[in-house]
Order: sequence, then structure tokens, then C-alpha cells
Amino acid sequence: MGLHYVYIIYSESFDRFYVGETVDVAGRIRQHNTGFYEGSSTKYANDWSLYLSIRCENRIQALKLERFIKQMKSRKFINKLKEDSELVNSLLKRFSE
Repeated sequence: MGLHYVYIIYSESFDRFYVGETVDVAGRIRQHNTGFYEGSSTKYANDWSLYLSIRCENRIQALKLERFIKQMKSRKFINKLKEDSELVNSLLKRFSE
């Protein structure tokens, strides 16, 4: 299993963040902006841009980190992740196998 990324995108028109995981961040953002995911909350906007990308060791770590960030349900927490690389590193350690 190769590298995976947890990505956080932001839509100015929708004023929302979205958290996901992928092996191809740029490709995934393109998909969100073209309505590829019909059932997703991202379908309501087409101006999603990358806010933060976090490199993970594998998909399992990425899924654990993605779930944790989503459970926080907090803009403050997402902003803190962008500002504080030590917080990101400690979470990556916590969710490593």
C-alpha cells in the first residue's frame, strides 16, 4: 500500500470545509468541482480549493486521521491543523500502525 493523503478543501461560495482521503489530491479536487460525487455534500459548489493536505503512510492511517478530523466537527480545529505542524505530527504518530 502506497502513500495516501488526507485533504481538506474549502468552498468560499458554500463557506464549508470538506475532509477526505485519496492517493491523488489534485485529481480528487477536480472530481469534487465537476460534480463527480452526486451524493456528496461537495456537489453544492464548484469552487473547492485545497486548504490542507497531510501525507500519510498508508490508507489505514489516512482513514483513521480523516475520521478523527470529521468527528471534531470544528473549523477551529481545522485551522489549528494548518497552523500547527506539531499537532499534525502527533496525530500521525497516534494513528500509525
